[in-house]
Amino acid sequence: MSFAGDEILSARTACLETQQFSELKADGGLLFWLASEPGSGRVNLWRFDGERTRRIETGNGVGSRLNGYGGGAFAVMGRFICWVAEDQSLWQLDLGTGVRLSLVAPSGARWGGLVADPHRQRWLAVREYGDQQALMAIDSSGQITVLDDRFDFYSAAALSPDGKALAWVSWQLPDMPWDRSMLCLARLGANGDVRDALVAEPPGGGSVQQPQFDDSQLWVQSDHLGWWQPFRVDRNHHSLRWTAGTEVMADHANAPWQLGERHSCPLSGGGWGQVRYVRGWAELWIDRDGRRRRVASSYSDFRWLSAWSNSLVCLARRPDSADHILRIDPDTGREEVLSAATSPIIERDWVWPETVCLPPDDQFSFELQSFLYQPAKPAKASPLIILAHGGPTSAAYATFNAQIQFWCQHGFAVADVNYTGSTGFGRAYRQALAGNWGRADVADVVRVRHSLGASRGIDPERVFIQGRSSGGYTALMAAMQPGQSFRGLGSLFGVTEPLKLKAATHRFESGYLDWLLGPPGSRGVNWRSRTPAFQAGRIACPALFFQGGKDRVVVPEQTREMVAALRAAGQCAEMVWFDEEGHGFRSPENQVTMLDTLWRFYRRLAE
Repeated sequence: MSFAGDEILSARTACLETQQFSELKADGGLLFWLASEPGSGRVNLWRFDGERTRRIETGNGVGSRLNGYGGGAFAVMGRFICWVAEDQSLWQLDLGTGVRLSLVAPSGARWGGLVADPHRQRWLAVREYGDQQALMAIDSSGQITVLDDRFDFYSAAALSPDGKALAWVSWQLPDMPWDRSMLCLARLGANGDVRDALVAEPPGGGSVQQPQFDDSQLWVQSDHLGWWQPFRVDRNHHSLRWTAGTEVMADHANAPWQLGERHSCPLSGGGWGQVRYVRGWAELWIDRDGRRRRVASSYSDFRWLSAWSNSLVCLARRPDSADHILRIDPDTGREEVLSAATSPIIERDWVWPETVCLPPDDQFSFELQSFLYQPAKPAKASPLIILAHGGPTSAAYATFNAQIQFWCQHGFAVADVNYTGSTGFGRAYRQALAGNWGRADVADVVRVRHSLGASRGIDPERVFIQGRSSGGYTALMAAMQPGQSFRGLGSLFGVTEPLKLKAATHRFESGYLDWLLGPPGSRGVNWRSRTPAFQAGRIACPALFFQGGKDRVVVPEQTREMVAALRAAGQCAEMVWFDEEGHGFRSPENQVTMLDTLWRFYRRLAE
C-alpha cells in the first residue's frame, strides 16, 4: 500500500493541503463555488457550465471576515458576480465582458452575507464597522444604502422571488445566534426601502436560521420545538404563524457560525431537499409529493443545497475522500460527481469510523455519540487518542481527515467525541453546556475513556487525550479529574485561562464565555475552579503544548504560564513554539512539525 510515495502515511503526507469547497450556488444554467488553493491558501471562485469547470479571474482572493468566521462572500445576478475580497473591499465582475469594477474600497469595514436583488440591480449585504452591524444595499455605482441597523447582528437576507418581501435573522448581545434570535420579515417599497418590518422570536423562544422563500412562501429552520426543523412562516397582520414542515425529530441544520449556509432548498419540480443529522451522520432526503426518500447514502455530510435545473446539487463529503460537488436526480436518486476537490494524497481504503453511542443512565441524561476509528492493522490492545473538538458549540463530523488516518496507520485508535453541547443532537443537548463548560463536556470524554478502555481492542492503560482551542481546554480539564490516568495530553493552542480569553475575544463571541461558564457574578469561585492554569498540579500525566507567537485568541502568555505551572508542580510539560503562527497553524512545515512531534511524544509514552 502506498500513500503519495509512503508505505505508511507520514506526517508530511498527512499535512499536504487538500482543496476545500464552500458556498455552492446556482444561477441559471451555471454553478458557482469557492475553493481554497493548496499551497497559497488563497480562496478562488469557480464556475461550472454543465460541461467545463473554470476558475473565475477575480484578480484577488475571496473571503469574508464578518464575525470572524465569514460566510456569504459572493453572490450572482445573471452575468454579474459580486464578491468580498481578502481586504474586505467589494468588487463586481461582468462575466460577459470580463470588466471588473470596484464597488467599495477597503475602509476598515467587514462585509458578508451577500445576496442579489435583480429587481433593483443591486446587492444586499451585512456590513460590520466597529461595534455596529447593518443590513445594506449596494448598487453598481458603489452607492450604499442602510436598510436596517436596529440590531447587534444580522444573518444573510432572503429576498422573495417577486422582490416585494425581505427576511433575515437578527440577534442581540450577549446571545449567540444558536441560543436566541429573531426572525424579521419586511415589505420592500418600489425603491427597495424596508417597510412594515415585523420582528418575532420563535413561539416560546429559541433560535431561528436560514430564511428562504419558495415562491412567495417563507421557510426557516427553528428549534423552538427542540430541534432545528423546517417551518413555514405566514404573516398575519401584526404577528407570524409558524407551521412545522416535518414531524421528524432531528436537527435539520447545524450551528450558524457562518452567514448564508443552506441545509435545505425547494426543488424546481416541487418538494424539498433536506439534510438531517442522525447520531452524528448527515443524511440527505428528498421530500416530494408526500413521499420521503433518502439519497446519496454513501456520503456523511452535506452543505450548501441548491436547485439546479431539475436536479439537486450540494457540497457532499465522505470519510474517505475530499469534497465533492454532487448532482442528484430527485426522482431516481441517481447521483453524479460534477467536480472533486484536488488532493495530493492518493485515495486508498481509508479507515471508516464506527458510530459508538453510550445510552443515558442515572448519571447521564443524554445519549453520547462518538466516531471510533480503529487502527488500520488492529492489535490485541491498541492505544487510543480521544479528540475533543473545538467550538465548543460545534461537532465532530465523519468526513475525511488525513491526520486521523495518520494515527490509524500508525497503530492508534481515535475517538472523536460529540460531547454535551455539540450541535446536531437537538436544542436540549446543545443548551446543556450552558454554565457547564469544563464539567459536562469533561464528564463525557471521561465516560468515553472508561467505556472504550474496557472494550473494542483498546488498551485501557494507553489512553491519550487531545484537543485544539476550546477542545484543548476540555482535554486539560479532563486530565485534572480525580482518578483519571491518561497516558499523555496534547494541547494545540488550547485555552488555559477563560477570563483572559474573554478579555481578548471579539464582539461576536463577547457574551459566549458568560454563557459557557456562568454569568459575571460567578467569575470568582466558579470560573477559578474551571481555570486549568490555577490547578496545574492536578494534571498527573505528561503534557505537550503547541502555541503560536501571534495568537490573539489564546495569547502566548497563557500557554507559557501553564507550562511553567506544570513544571513547578513537578510535572512533565513540553512546548513547541511557532513565532509567526496565530490561532491555528497555517504553515505546512509547522503542521508537519506539530503532527510528527505529537507522534513521537505519544509513541514514547505508549511503549
